[in-house]
Amino acid sequence: MKIKHDTKLRFVAYAAVVLIPLLLALDAFQAHRYAKLKRDIARLEAKQVEIVEQNRKLISDISLLSSSDRIEKIAEEELGMHKAKSEDIVRVEIK
Repeated sequence: MKIKHDTKLRFVAYAAVVLIPLLLALDAFQAHRYAKLKRDIARLEAKQVEIVEQNRKLISDISLLSSSDRIEKIAEEELGMHKAKSEDIVRVEIK
């Protein structure tokens, strides 16, 4: 009976000797992966903030460029256009 008990004890000791370093290595690997993913997330969040700011600027630019006062000024000053008088407007009816 003592031989069986010694064999079991040795098996448990050998298993512990093999498993503990493997588990430590696995833990280190997981920690490395976690740190890499955390860096990737931080980089992506920074990129997201940058893109949101660009989007806000573009929306502001669109509002500025599409204002009717600006378009009217360009039409008059750069293109030589003027507002049509009511007598210059021709209406065509199609039946």
